[in-house]
Amino acid sequence: MRSQVKVVFSPIQQFDLLVDGAEVLSFEAARQWLDEQFVKHDCVPMRGSGKVLLADKILGIASVAGPEAFADPAWALDYARATSGALSKALLRVDVAKRTLSY
Repeated sequence: MRSQVKVVFSPIQQFDLLVDGAEVLSFEAARQWLDEQFVKHDCVPMRGSGKVLLADKILGIASVAGPEAFADPAWALDYARATSGALSKALLRVDVAKRTLSY
């Protein structure tokens, strides 16, 4: 089964990432990759309590990494593999501009 992750920065700047089902990371591996990227990119928790949900990490990483990171096919594939694995969904839409995640 293939997974598709669409990352939207604006109506004219979108990335459609396809991942083969065998490439999707396990839940634990996906969480670890997201945790590492969240720290690496100095992402800030969105909530005053400091609690960071998986959705917050996915949105935060995309926002801070920006379109430049998604222009790198290897990094974009890793992001898609981790996002799909963390949420166990075949179709995801990460709308950075609206700060929404839907599936």
